[in-house]
Amino acid sequence: MKSLSNGVMLNAYPDSIGHKLSDTIKMLQKPEFKDVFSLFYVLPTFFNSDLDRGFSIIDYNINKELVSKDDLKALKELNIDLKFDIVLNHLSVASPQFKDLLKNGENSKFKDFFINWNEFWKGNGEVNDDDIIIPKAAFLNKLFMRKSGLPILKVPFPDGTEKPYWNTFYQDIKYNKITIKDIIEIIPQLSEKAELVCHKINSVIDKNKNLSSIDFEGFHEYKKDLLALVNRKATYLGQMDVNAKSELVWEFYEETLAKVKSFGCSILRLDAFAYLHKEIGQTNFFNKPGTWNYLERINKIAQKNDLILLPEIHAEYGLKLHDEVAKEGYQIYDFFLPGLMIHTLEKASNKALLTWVNEIVEKNYKTVNMLGCHDGIPVLDLKGKEVNGIYNKGLLEDNEIESIMNTIMERGGRVKNLYDPSGKKISYYQVNATFFSALGEDEKKLLLARAIQLFIPGIPQVWYLDLFAGKNNYKAADKGGSGGHKEINRTTLSLQDIEQGLQTEIVKNQLKIIRLRNTSKAFLGTIEINNSKVNELDITWTNNKEFAHLRANLNTLSFKINYSDNNIIKKMNF
Repeated sequence: MKSLSNGVMLNAYPDSIGHKLSDTIKMLQKPEFKDVFSLFYVLPTFFNSDLDRGFSIIDYNINKELVSKDDLKALKELNIDLKFDIVLNHLSVASPQFKDLLKNGENSKFKDFFINWNEFWKGNGEVNDDDIIIPKAAFLNKLFMRKSGLPILKVPFPDGTEKPYWNTFYQDIKYNKITIKDIIEIIPQLSEKAELVCHKINSVIDKNKNLSSIDFEGFHEYKKDLLALVNRKATYLGQMDVNAKSELVWEFYEETLAKVKSFGCSILRLDAFAYLHKEIGQTNFFNKPGTWNYLERINKIAQKNDLILLPEIHAEYGLKLHDEVAKEGYQIYDFFLPGLMIHTLEKASNKALLTWVNEIVEKNYKTVNMLGCHDGIPVLDLKGKEVNGIYNKGLLEDNEIESIMNTIMERGGRVKNLYDPSGKKISYYQVNATFFSALGEDEKKLLLARAIQLFIPGIPQVWYLDLFAGKNNYKAADKGGSGGHKEINRTTLSLQDIEQGLQTEIVKNQLKIIRLRNTSKAFLGTIEINNSKVNELDITWTNNKEFAHLRANLNTLSFKINYSDNNIIKKMNF
């Protein structure tokens, strides 16, 4: 099995720059980007998708509106390896598999490809008024929720019934107005009141209110039929959880991994894999040993295709899941670095950051790190956690994490929360902001953050917008509605924006340091964390005669890099 390139990784959507992937390639072909990147993490609108900006996959074919095979050829000529996602836990309602289920119902080949909520919990709960099984409290309380309410989407079947299917992540339901004719066709008895009923229902739909607010007084006995009518006329999107106990799902994974390999994939990020294994009486997040068994099985398929897996795990540091995954030989995402970096720069203290860096070195973790990304800035990940009655400390104390969150919020960030089964908020999850805005739009802080990122162990992943010092996009976040918080950090840059950015010192200086990190053989050697004051950082990489040395002052935000280039010692001062 080959190892990851040690170079720097660009991270963007196919249309983050210009209109499609070919525009990003035009940028990468510019002389200013020579030797800057060795890898490119292309986000999943590369494939056909319809929700959650690509993470609701319809199929793993190339999205021809954004990507061409010539693009893949051009990236290969630039010696840039590709990283893609496979969204293990779910597929879109528009996927061929789910569409077949909707069309053929119980007779569908894919009847067991997805998870019928009521079938899963049969005998382990009580049916409520909406014909949904509410699991016993002992089971329900173990579920880890990514949105308020039960993780389900009710799906209309050909026989007129609605069935609840497991839907952990996003759904988007649009209720369309009903007509008087619709009502009379299903409930002739309401013909004289059809206009009144129609008005009551449509006024709620017009105001985008919850259907539970419809006033059914005077025709309550028809409530169930009327709601069924509204739901049948609704259009919806959803990320439907797949049933990994079905062999058809594993056949699908086999086909998908072979397909992405044919597109030039070298690294495959396993999105949401920790939610894949579901078992009654266990948590639905990284339960054991089921999750390990699935991970081992998908890894065998990856090895056949010469793919490196990068499991995505968001969990508290104190849970030590990152350590477990690393011990199994997998690359891990360094979700701890973004919050630690902000803390380091805001407090002018190296303590927490060096605690984590020393752990990486001592345990020889193979990481991919980042500052900003397509998602948010993780904060939950830094927390401590009680495990088997013993409290494992976090990388930061809770009050320090709150301070980070409050600082980013004061600078315009938005918050994403987690919920319990009743819909009550139990925790914040991540803060959404550009990394530049999270740092108070201070160019000196951003440049030092980038230098530190490039000098700590791991493959540095660079969000395109951070490279160009992108600011919070409040207009896009507001336009996105309740689920649009992530759009604050997804502004599309035009080729003109790129040209203008390349004239600025913050972009030029980042490119200079990134190029050094991407090309210097020193970073293939060993790291030494040199003794320094708490408000300083002193890091050296050495590989035979090659070296790179960073010295930074966290108070003044100034730093210098000394390095060797063909036995010639060179300096960068910032």
